Amino acid sequence: MANNKATILIVDDEPFNIEIIMEYLEDEGYELRSAEDGLDAWNQLQAEPDDFDLILLDRMMPNMDGMETLEKIKSHPVLRELPVILQTALASKQDIADGMKAGAYYYLTKPFEEEMLRSVIATAVEDRLRYRTIQDDVDEPSLIDQLMSEGKFTFKSLDEAREVATMLSNICPDPQRVVIGMSELLINAVEHGNLGITYDEKGELKANGNWQEEVDKRLEMPEYSSRFVSVQMEKTDSFVYFWITDDGEGFDFNCYLEMDPDRAFDNHGRGIAMSRMLSFDTLEYIDKGNQVKVGVKL
Repeated sequence: MANNKATILIVDDEPFNIEIIMEYLEDEGYELRSAEDGLDAWNQLQAEPDDFDLILLDRMMPNMDGMETLEKIKSHPVLRELPVILQTALASKQDIADGMKAGAYYYLTKPFEEEMLRSVIATAVEDRLRYRTIQDDVDEPSLIDQLMSEGKFTFKSLDEAREVATMLSNICPDPQRVVIGMSELLINAVEHGNLGITYDEKGELKANGNWQEEVDKRLEMPEYSSRFVSVQMEKTDSFVYFWITDDGEGFDFNCYLEMDPDRAFDNHGRGIAMSRMLSFDTLEYIDKGNQVKVGVKL
């Protein structure tokens, strides 16, 4: 699915706000639908849970407010993976933290500029379509997947990271859930670990559309070309564990384990926290941060 085919549900009890948002987005090529409050949105989402790619959700509404709607979305087996942009006039760190904790990984504070709206939506849609593509590559676990009890894999490129993520996820009981987090961690190991792309550098590269080009360039540079990512897998009676190790210098991982209000408006930086919340039953960084151990219950 291409970006301009993404379906966005705009939820706001003020018709004028919906009109403004639709006007801002009319040239972006998205399919736009609207709901007058959380209850209307929930009815539409329940009726067609596979039809939507993104929800732009107002926080303060009658009948069913944004937080209650968000709670229902995140408890639904299909809708829980749907990205939600929470828009609100409540802009304190605690308000943003509460929204993120509830599952709104993207945030807009009113009033917002047209360019900010477009940027946040573009980021959320890109993430959604990337996750859908990865999930489409996941198969039903084969007999070989079920029989595998341990293994070790090495790779260095982003394409290889995605392939390995798909393969390893098939070992798990719910590969659709695991593959999103697995791909995030393996891609992080390549770009941030082995290739040394910093948080700020990635933000600028993503904004300029040069991220993939920079990754490809660094993969060929002598100081990075001999670096690999390794993944060790071990299955027990109750868990399957994965140790993901890169050849980089490590990083301060503590500030990325939770959704940080200070990064609520950034165009990246949600992957580790999302992986921890959605994909894995355990997640633990080791030593300096160039190794992470994740576990999935069997």
